[in-house]
Amino acid sequence: MANTVTNLIPDAYVALDVVSRELTGMVNSVARDSSADAVALNQTVRSFITPANSAGGDFTPSMTLPSASDQTISNKAITISKSKYYPFSWTAEEEYAMDKGPGALNIKQDQIAQAIRAAVNAMETDLWTAAYQGASRAYGTAGTTPFGTAGDYSDAAQVRKILDDNGAPPTDRSLVINTTAGANIRGKQAQVQMYGSDSLLRQGVILDQAGFAVKESAAISAVTKGTGASYLVNNSGGYAIGATTIAADTGSGTILAGDTVTFASDTNKYVVTTALSGGSFVIAEPGLRKALADNAAITVGNDNTPNVALSRNAVLLATRLPIMGNDAGDHEVITDDRTGLSFMISNYKGVGMGVYWVQVCYGYKVLKPEHVALLLG
Repeated sequence: MANTVTNLIPDAYVALDVVSRELTGMVNSVARDSSADAVALNQTVRSFITPANSAGGDFTPSMTLPSASDQTISNKAITISKSKYYPFSWTAEEEYAMDKGPGALNIKQDQIAQAIRAAVNAMETDLWTAAYQGASRAYGTAGTTPFGTAGDYSDAAQVRKILDDNGAPPTDRSLVINTTAGANIRGKQAQVQMYGSDSLLRQGVILDQAGFAVKESAAISAVTKGTGASYLVNNSGGYAIGATTIAADTGSGTILAGDTVTFASDTNKYVVTTALSGGSFVIAEPGLRKALADNAAITVGNDNTPNVALSRNAVLLATRLPIMGNDAGDHEVITDDRTGLSFMISNYKGVGMGVYWVQVCYGYKVLKPEHVALLLG
């Protein structure tokens, strides 16, 4: 075929501004790990986790050297688990026919952009799913869209409180919401005298709130809760503050990852990270905020739309280009201006036709659940 992949690169960049693109607030709110470039598919990148220092004491002058204060440095593994390709093909006859009309390159550029669109949307959904299933706690009323009361910014303030109480860094925070919550902000919170600017009223630009860069995501959608009901805590000694594994009995139905649960005498809404199995489930770090008694009632929250508040270091997206070896294809790299993600465009030439692939490999992980909170909608 006459046109190589290199010829397509300028057209591919043009296409990124032509084809519709969904909002991808999560991709632009998480940490990126470029060191993953050298990692093979299904191998892991490890991120270290330092423990809290509980060995502090009062200093007393002494001629004796201090003893060693060893710590166990743990880690979390991020697997480059997904190798995605998005193909399309052309025959020589098709290309010849299109060059008599709109032009084959014009169509190819949009096909490339649609492939990048699909790849980014897949990453966005994966990141949102990991974040809402790995968050520490939640605020808000399930089934009620946030920011619904004019002049009331307490929704953002309350999820900020969760991150502050957990010790999350005060900078580089994002609140990623769906477009319904975004519409509430634009429709109900645009009073210039309160907002401090007419940019929301005139241009629809959402400024920072409560220290969050507010972003929207098309991936955020309704989540159906588990069917669990009538469960009680099953531990004779109860649980201390900080516990994360909770045994439950007497009830029936499922408690799923991503469900919110509350306990009798504790109004905190905890997020389940590991579903009920074998008589227990797991909530995210930092665990219980209040001590929990045996036989305390467990309530599973209602269906909701989980918006995500996080600091950038809480979630990691590790990406790399695929390793294709000495195959028969032509390969070039293009970077998506909207997200900064790079993709490989490959062209495999057959007899009288060619196949194009847009490819990327990636993995993702919630590294610090303490630095993620949910705003229920």
